Amino acid sequence: MEANYTITVDAAPPDTEVSHLEQCLRKYNASIVENPERISLLLTLLDSNKEFTGGLFGKISYQWLFVDTLWVSEQARGKGQGRRLLVAAEQAARAHGCGNAWVDTFSFQARSFYEKNGYLVFGELPDYPPGHTRYFLRKSLKASQPSSATFE
Repeated sequence: MEANYTITVDAAPPDTEVSHLEQCLRKYNASIVENPERISLLLTLLDSNKEFTGGLFGKISYQWLFVDTLWVSEQARGKGQGRRLLVAAEQAARAHGCGNAWVDTFSFQARSFYEKNGYLVFGELPDYPPGHTRYFLRKSLKASQPSSATFE
């Protein structure tokens, strides 16, 4: 007898159900691929008054760093603070055994910033969002030498 399957669509799914789905996929992945370690990194940029002025959220998995979110306030932009955050994340990733990093960004965001920091475009989605392009960039962390800059 054949099983009867149904599909439901939920435009606002509960976090518990999304988490269950993700755990099922991670369990399967771990059965196939070695080193399924997943680490989250949060780097916070504070100004001289200890006010939040930027940060970077990244994820490490399968010895790759994914730069999920990088943002620097208007008053701190153009002063090397984004680069400092990126270099610090790359250093942390190397310390966790990463040999590569990747990021995605939109045409109205920071493609040139990442390219200036050694990232190369490996894919793009034109018209996502409509009228713009989403770029995917990667960088080898093996060839890059850690910066000698110190971070506070």
